Amino acid sequence: MLFWIAATIGLAIAYLFGSMPTGYLAGKLLKAIDIREHGSKSTGATNVLRTLGKWPASIVLLVDVLKGMGAIVFARWLCLWLSTVPSATPPTALDLQSSEPWAVCLAGLTVLLGHSRSVWLNFAGGKSVATGLGVLLAISWPVGFGAAMVFSLALAISRIVSLSSMLAALTAMALVCCLEQPLPYRLLVIAGSVYVIVRHRANVRRLLAGTEPRLGKTA
Repeated sequence: MLFWIAATIGLAIAYLFGSMPTGYLAGKLLKAIDIREHGSKSTGATNVLRTLGKWPASIVLLVDVLKGMGAIVFARWLCLWLSTVPSATPPTALDLQSSEPWAVCLAGLTVLLGHSRSVWLNFAGGKSVATGLGVLLAISWPVGFGAAMVFSLALAISRIVSLSSMLAALTAMALVCCLEQPLPYRLLVIAGSVYVIVRHRANVRRLLAGTEPRLGKTA
């Protein structure tokens, strides 16, 4: 029973990590505006950059990355803590050591869901790119670093954040399958990357139509 209670609380905390509406709060605190009514209407760092400027966008980006990292760190800590509690026995024949990658997988998916479907924003939110990067860096820094490098290179060439984000997601999927990673981590990265790309479906339509704004231009 304690195992299931702790697992439920852990997922709830991962969701709350993700659901913190960083971009929305930046708009309210700095200019007393609802950022969802400006620019691209998104609460992500790109729209914060367009609407509020570089420093607010940098802070929002950093906090969103830390949200993803924090959820993974907390999931690992919770598994470690449960291993010290005699009454916290996992179901069936699994032990906590073998369950940890699955706990990390669920926490990663939950924090992404929290960012894009925030309870504080009527279950709306951003596209989970920065939070996804935090998850990647926490579970496998080579995968996260590789995705970040592709994002940076694509952005430098195209100046289109959405295109760069989707290319980074595809890179993460390729890297996690090529590198030696536990199956739960591979499933997390594949599912999370597909989710990020699906969240960009409106951007894909604009890219195909040639109307997707470049960095430095309004949406």
